[in-house]
Amino acid sequence: MNSAARIEAFLEMMSAERGAAENTLASYRRDLEDASEAIKGGLAGAGSADIRAYLDDIAARGFAPTSQARKLSAIRQFFKFLYAEGLRGDDPTGTLDSPRKGRPLPKTMSEAETGRLLDRAAHEAGEAGPDGDRMAALRLHALVEVLYATGLRVSELVGLPVTVALRDDRFFMVRGKGDKERMVPLSAKARTAMRAWLAARAERPAFAESPFLFPASSDSGHLSRQVFARDLKDLAARSGIAAAKISPHVLRHAFASHLLQNGADLRAVQQLLGHAD
Repeated sequence: MNSAARIEAFLEMMSAERGAAENTLASYRRDLEDASEAIKGGLAGAGSADIRAYLDDIAARGFAPTSQARKLSAIRQFFKFLYAEGLRGDDPTGTLDSPRKGRPLPKTMSEAETGRLLDRAAHEAGEAGPDGDRMAALRLHALVEVLYATGLRVSELVGLPVTVALRDDRFFMVRGKGDKERMVPLSAKARTAMRAWLAARAERPAFAESPFLFPASSDSGHLSRQVFARDLKDLAARSGIAAAKISPHVLRHAFASHLLQNGADLRAVQQLLGHAD
């Protein structure tokens, strides 16, 4: 089946029968030709599995959900045309779900910026003087190292049980949304920062018996998300990074982005983040 000819016929129909504007036709052409080039044997003869694999590929290439949805829409229109004209006996897009647009992804931090942030936290943890400053610095260093190593949600991070640090394992299980468990990794730097915090924490009788890794005198018994977010912004400012640019969620997003940029599998990263199937 000649995909190029079928695409041309579809575009002619869109122009003649539906009065599609030139920029709309150009967008359809780009999207359909890109899909046809990516799918072995061309788009016109593709099955549902071929199109699903193509959508997975463009997601892995970093296309925004809105762009993915636009491309799928063009492909749907194309196959509706083929089916209506008797050029296909089926519509392979019928079982495909549109990508969820959701909210725009947050601005992320570069690896260099993240490195500056972590280095600053480590420096302050090593140089802190008075006891109160030392405790705060060690806690913040552990928090940012664990967050960047694991990609935890902030609620998962501040509510971690102390047993995570006691075991000194390279992986641990976290219970996330919907009471679902997943395994996440711990870097050597994160484990070292947690051990240093754990030693300081043990010196505080009020904290020593807490079941939480980051205890606090709050109703929940652990550090609040708001306090961590405030401390993180202050750390960013001291690192020469605009405080408005950073939040716990942005650092979580940096974890995922940097893994993908370095060749990690998209599905594996989604599982680490605890995204639903």
